[in-house]
Amino acid sequence: MAFQKKLQGLVAATITPMTEDGNINLSLIKQYVDYLINQQGVKNVFVNGTTGEGLSLSIQERKQLAEEWVTQGKNKLDHVIIHVGSLSLPESKDLAKHAAQIGADGISVISPFFFKQMNKDELVAFFRDVASEAPNIPFYYYHIPPITGIKFRAEELLDSMKEQIPTFKGVKFSDRDLLDLRQCVQKSEQDHFVFMYGVDEQLLSALVIGASGAVGSTYNYLGWIHNLILEAFASGDLCTAQKYEFCIQEFFGFLISLGFGVPQIKAVMTLFSGIPMGPPRLPLSPVSDDYIVKVKTKLESLNNCLSGPVLKK
Repeated sequence: MAFQKKLQGLVAATITPMTEDGNINLSLIKQYVDYLINQQGVKNVFVNGTTGEGLSLSIQERKQLAEEWVTQGKNKLDHVIIHVGSLSLPESKDLAKHAAQIGADGISVISPFFFKQMNKDELVAFFRDVASEAPNIPFYYYHIPPITGIKFRAEELLDSMKEQIPTFKGVKFSDRDLLDLRQCVQKSEQDHFVFMYGVDEQLLSALVIGASGAVGSTYNYLGWIHNLILEAFASGDLCTAQKYEFCIQEFFGFLISLGFGVPQIKAVMTLFSGIPMGPPRLPLSPVSDDYIVKVKTKLESLNNCLSGPVLKK
């Protein structure tokens, strides 16, 4: 089965804007799309994933967000990938069918992580049943074992997914096991699958071993710098690519030292973009004002490292 566009480069794992009373704020998606394109140079999005609090949203909310991203991204974004994973097979199939109906450019599915499937073929059968509801758009396996607790290496699942899922086109690889990633790339050289790396602070290492691009939260607000890494790497200028990566890693390390999850991502995105992302949904809690003060202070060192301002508004 042939698809017109190949997923590559940077993919922003989108944040779900919320009002102060905890409702999703669809009115900001148009501004969000324009910001990603014009300020970050990012034209691919991954909607309703971990960063987007997808599994904390109702099915109706997930559908509304998917529709709004597809509508606002039409003729602007290259790819709108919708995460349709759920602990419920009927819900996941419903979301997949909906994504296909509204014109999404692909779907992705996380492994069910409460009742865990310990048989590789049966796990792939779950993905197959979901993908069958969207038979004309690509399916990407969302590999994130630190969250799911599913310990199968991605490479172990490739043959079965290739055989059982006609629309299988690649993996969102959110794990630090670079050996597994390399073996996936090596095993799939003739299949032209894409492997989008999901650990932002290790982007350059993933590119070196053959990643097609990357999916991550930081591409929402530091996408333009990561694009410079991609450009330098593509031109063979590893020294420049390392310079940008080391600067970003210093900033990431600081964020991680303060505690870095969805609440912090929403706060940092609001700071960088000026788009009010609002609070996270319970059980997550908003960050403190002190957190924002510390991040603003740290930005000065990032400015110095990159020889220019990083707040691109």
